[in-house]
Amino acid sequence: MAVAVVIASALLGGLFGGRVLAGQDSLSQHYEAFTKALAAIETTYVGEADSEQLVYRAVGGMLQTLDPHSSFMDPRSYAQLRERQEGRYYGLGITINVIDRAITVMNLFEGSPAYRKGIRRGDVIARIAGENAIGKTSDEAVKLLRGPKGSTVEVSLRRRGYDQLIDLEVERDEITIPTVQGAFMIDEAIGYVRLRDFSETSSRELQAALHELDELGMEKLVLDLRDNPGGPLDQAIRVSNEFLPRGDLIVYTRGRVQNSDQDYHAREDGDHNDIPLVVLVNRNSASASEIVSGAIQDHDRGLIVGETTFGKALVQSIYRVSQDAGLALTTAQYYTPSGRIIQRPWDDTFDEYLTYSMREQKAAEHAMSERRFTDGGREVFGGGGIEPDHFLAGPVEGFDPTAVGRLLTARSEFAIFAEGFSAEGDTRIQEVAQGRQLVSRGFVVDDAMMAEFRSQLESRGLTFDEEVEEALGVDETFIRAMMHYEIDLALFSLDEARQNLAATDPQVQYALTLFPEAERLLNVSRQPGAVAARRE
Repeated sequence: MAVAVVIASALLGGLFGGRVLAGQDSLSQHYEAFTKALAAIETTYVGEADSEQLVYRAVGGMLQTLDPHSSFMDPRSYAQLRERQEGRYYGLGITINVIDRAITVMNLFEGSPAYRKGIRRGDVIARIAGENAIGKTSDEAVKLLRGPKGSTVEVSLRRRGYDQLIDLEVERDEITIPTVQGAFMIDEAIGYVRLRDFSETSSRELQAALHELDELGMEKLVLDLRDNPGGPLDQAIRVSNEFLPRGDLIVYTRGRVQNSDQDYHAREDGDHNDIPLVVLVNRNSASASEIVSGAIQDHDRGLIVGETTFGKALVQSIYRVSQDAGLALTTAQYYTPSGRIIQRPWDDTFDEYLTYSMREQKAAEHAMSERRFTDGGREVFGGGGIEPDHFLAGPVEGFDPTAVGRLLTARSEFAIFAEGFSAEGDTRIQEVAQGRQLVSRGFVVDDAMMAEFRSQLESRGLTFDEEVEEALGVDETFIRAMMHYEIDLALFSLDEARQNLAATDPQVQYALTLFPEAERLLNVSRQPGAVAARRE
């Protein structure tokens, strides 16, 4: 055997050795050019040069010549990616950002230590462990706030309506990052689940939410994938399997590296493969969420409603490199069961591609080469995202507001307005606030609140000319809905905020009218011809 190996190696070396050595020589020359340039910078550049940052940026620049999604991650970005994929970390359960040199709470997870202590969005963390936090970077603050499970950290908060800092001692705990962000019954028969992201826990979270709704009598489902940027491929497969019978092709990938050519089928009958289904998507639904919606559409399993999705069909493999940095490299493309590639084309600078979600959607122009057919014979096209079966624009929480309404959202005006309210009976913070309004569940956004909101806009520099006045009138339903949503989110619960918003969300309300068609489509997917097509 040893002799055979030697002979085979010699033969292979004779056949391919020259080509391999030529490739190695070329690569060595590139390495040499790079290392010499780095050495010259370090030894002769007039200013200070951080060699680590030079290497990081060089690798990042190299990847930017490939495609819009291959990227280099420094240790901080790589750690954040792993947290998002794993869905957990140890800390207080808040996300922060630096605004005007102040560490500001941007979001917090329900049930987390921060939530239990009464910390709110908009709070400024003025001191951490007795140390002044003003002027610190978010990285510096995160290092102080996180720590072992069970340990405590003292924070001092500055909050609107309070004259003094609010001092709290918060015990750190394991924080789970939920991807199911809203699950409830819209009426006696229709359930709603919002899957906002994909992580390693998404399929378990979805199954748990669906089973709870089953116990409440769910017979139909609205699955909300709007603004879902995607995540691990295996989770997209498992989520799809929940709604498909055993054997259905979910997605297939094709690439250059070993094992990149794979066909992924439903391994078992999904627990919810027999209920009428409507899937909501928008221009920010991408990657894994497109795998799910594409599989459901191609198998005529449910209706896709909303906007044309982002169009990302590139599979990134994550590689860990030196010093805890990471590399996200495109190694394959994925295709829906009918053979569609969903990836949109990009320009040399990626500008058109990356700004897709900021532009108004137009009627798509399709090449016949991109035409495919669903199991039931419906015509679908690839090359530009998942097109909905029923289109309804709704880039902001299902609404399509004017430019003024979108500006109010971008400036966080609704979230800022919510900071002026407190919930009746909430005793987590004992200090007395000045000038804060008390509201209870079931409150109504009345004309007085609208007048207060208008006063806030005036104080923050919005000019009320004729165009703005007209836009505010057109957007009144949207404005009231978003005010209610942000107050619910700040004071009560995510489920309550989503449920109240669904009552006026145009895309959700439109989806509810389509269940008769979804039922007919479900019957089509059960026909023997459709089943045979799935198994071919």
